[in-house]
Amino acid sequence: MNTVIESLQQFLQYTGFANMTWQHMVMIIIGIAFITVAIKKDWEPLLLVPIGFGMIIGNIPFTEGLQIGIYEQGSVMNILYQGVQKGWYPPLIFLGIGAMTDFSSLISQPRLLLIGAAAQIGIFGAYIVAMHIGFTPAESGAIGIIGGADGPTAIFLSSKLAPHLMGAIAVSAYSYMALVPVIQRPIMLLMTTKKERLIKMKTPRTVSQKEKIIFPIVGFILTALIVPSGMPLLGMLFFGNLLKESGVTRRLAETARGPMIDVVTILIGVTVGCSTQADVFLTATSVKIFALGLFSFCVATFCGVGFAKIMNLFCKEGNKINPLIGNAGVSAVPDAARVSQNVGREFDPQNHLLMHAMAPNVAGVIGSAVAAGILLSFLG
Repeated sequence: MNTVIESLQQFLQYTGFANMTWQHMVMIIIGIAFITVAIKKDWEPLLLVPIGFGMIIGNIPFTEGLQIGIYEQGSVMNILYQGVQKGWYPPLIFLGIGAMTDFSSLISQPRLLLIGAAAQIGIFGAYIVAMHIGFTPAESGAIGIIGGADGPTAIFLSSKLAPHLMGAIAVSAYSYMALVPVIQRPIMLLMTTKKERLIKMKTPRTVSQKEKIIFPIVGFILTALIVPSGMPLLGMLFFGNLLKESGVTRRLAETARGPMIDVVTILIGVTVGCSTQADVFLTATSVKIFALGLFSFCVATFCGVGFAKIMNLFCKEGNKINPLIGNAGVSAVPDAARVSQNVGREFDPQNHLLMHAMAPNVAGVIGSAVAAGILLSFLG
């Protein structure tokens, strides 16, 4: 009888109920909140559902030594997490993004590249602030990249510069990607007048197939020569686009933008969510990272819209830029461009800004990868 009781007591010690703390409960509730928001509000469900469920998985308490935790060497979750820690997953995501992105709007309106570049100021602004509140230069660079609203780039850079902060940085980046409509709209309305919101931009010219094929080749060579450390992301982005536009690699392009990117998104989401174990995530440092990430994202939006207004000072009448597309300078494709379209149509239902907003939006994807390369060159 005593043996049975002892065995039962030993079993109970291994259950999650015996090891549950309030911190675990908080993280599980946050995970459920992510899933709820993704389903009810349709905010980035492909990201928030895997991350939310990963948070639940990662915060079910267990006894150490069972080889099941994400930080336990040799466990299944630890092996899957290697793609995040070693930076394997982000380039594969960029390959898929390249295979589904149409750069025609940027090719036909190259001046809008400057808006995408201006939006990257938020990254370096947050870097400076992070330095002043006690983070190391490498940590500050990893935190600053959140302003690009690009989860894969944030994971790639933090894996190189601040792997111990990767969980908080990745969750912050993906959270703000999901909150693009909520955060950007008030800033856009604050910075523009009603007259500016009603500006109708000229229809972009038609881009030839030859231009679409040449662009990823020339684009990669130029950006890689400027920032060689950004090659893993830039190379895969432009290669994916070449697969799409070449016309002879349709199967490869469909695989890259379909099954492959879906599988990698699942693995990134679940493992990043799992990495937010209560003991390493619920800290004052994580709160600072989320605050700095929000600051970086707001500054990026402010600079994008502001630079569009500055460009209008030098544009002739009839060739003005609607500053509402300035928010699209961040690399949340195509969500930021959709925000430009939706806000513009609030004031003029006939004003279609999506095709114009896609230019700074795809420029932002390139810009965030270049910014990551610059930070890696100086801080890596």
